[in-house]
Amino acid sequence: MFTGIITHLGRVLAVAPGAGGRRLRIAPDFPVADLAIGGSVAHDGICLTVAACGPDFYEVFLAEETLARTTAWQWQPGRRINLERALRLGDELGGHLVFGHVDATGRILALDPVGEGFRLVVGMPESLAPLVAVKGSIAVDGISLTVVEADSDRFSVAIVPHTFRVTTLCDRRPGDAVNLEADMLARYVARQLQFRDLPGSP
Repeated sequence: MFTGIITHLGRVLAVAPGAGGRRLRIAPDFPVADLAIGGSVAHDGICLTVAACGPDFYEVFLAEETLARTTAWQWQPGRRINLERALRLGDELGGHLVFGHVDATGRILALDPVGEGFRLVVGMPESLAPLVAVKGSIAVDGISLTVVEADSDRFSVAIVPHTFRVTTLCDRRPGDAVNLEADMLARYVARQLQFRDLPGSP
């Protein structure tokens, strides 16, 4: 479980094929000694398990299902990624509860300066639209953001200067793909509504 508050950045050092997926070597900006084998770290919003550790890097494995449903298939050495360690009991919940399970990928349509911050517009699959609401939460590449505007195929969020500076948003440009995870509460409400009118439903 995560909060969508990006605490660290990492860099992809190497990408290697593996049986049924790919193995990535990541250099984080925190001490690798703090990690445990089997621990969870969110990478651009994707929850991945630490499989091996070196002196200043660690490795994770991405299954083919993950590669097919996220932006991870296009990651190459040198790419910077948002990192968040798993939430611990007692930690401050500064963003919103994030599973690290990507619902879909979207594409940046605009990233425009507005005052000291930015307005980010992201195109999304129409299947995700029922889960995205104005003033609701959404994770974009693992970053907890509040929806300002929502349509059937896009939404916008406001980016404050701090968030732009300490995440990979400063690397992104229109046309770039991003990982999207809707608020888990919206996901369960939509599931309930899906079955509301079925015979035998209360």
